[in-house]
Amino acid sequence: MGNGKFAIVTGASTGIGFELAHIAAKEGYDLIVVADEPLINNAAEDLKAHGTNVISIEADLATIEGNDKLLEAAQGRPIDILLANAGRGLGKAFIDQDVADWRRVIDTNVLGTTYLLQKVAQQMVARNAGKILITGSIAGLMPGSYQAVYNATKAYLDSFSYALREELRDTDITVTVLMPGPTETEFFKRADMMDTKVGVSEKEDPAATARHGWDALQSGAAHVVSGFKNKLQAAISHVTPDSVLAKMHTGMAEPGSAAKVPESKRVD
Repeated sequence: MGNGKFAIVTGASTGIGFELAHIAAKEGYDLIVVADEPLINNAAEDLKAHGTNVISIEADLATIEGNDKLLEAAQGRPIDILLANAGRGLGKAFIDQDVADWRRVIDTNVLGTTYLLQKVAQQMVARNAGKILITGSIAGLMPGSYQAVYNATKAYLDSFSYALREELRDTDITVTVLMPGPTETEFFKRADMMDTKVGVSEKEDPAATARHGWDALQSGAAHVVSGFKNKLQAAISHVTPDSVLAKMHTGMAEPGSAAKVPESKRVD
């Protein structure tokens, strides 16, 4: 693939991951971009316009095997940056969800991401160099009624990133967690949440979110909450009882809550 700077971006077919990959490509990084859908190949063609080397991998990052497929594609090349962005959401009431669906959320967001982070961090520690950006969420700061499993997985990632950062404090490796709020991506359609208030309301631009994450990564910051409204919501979450936060989340994510949003303020 070349001998220059090298980055891996997961969940790079659309949304924040796609925008992160664009920034990395513009900055001259060779890339491996990964997602669990054929669209990742189209994304790679777009990214090649920046004049860098790009390899696309279609792999199921909910599995150990899918992550091993990604790592094998790197062919032992030192990874300068890992942008661990792959994630999956799921709306509706927990008791109504299929086991296969909520397990896939956990396997993608927690199992697969944790495995990949360990493998890449081990390589980085061996040469004492590298940067990691984990896409968490402000959703991890509040109980996610009607997104219960998803928010719990993001709480895991938000927490895990700080723990890993502390363990690596005596190295030259940095770990940063990006905490976006609702962002204009395919997430809400894929999570079957287009009948909810949050699904049809105005959201943050994924390019802006990616830029905030990239800048925080480069500065070595521990975390960044993307967007003023999200910063405010994150601050509120720290001083509000969990029972109240869960009730607030119901107002955003309860099926049918889209009907409460005036037509003039919908973006669906």
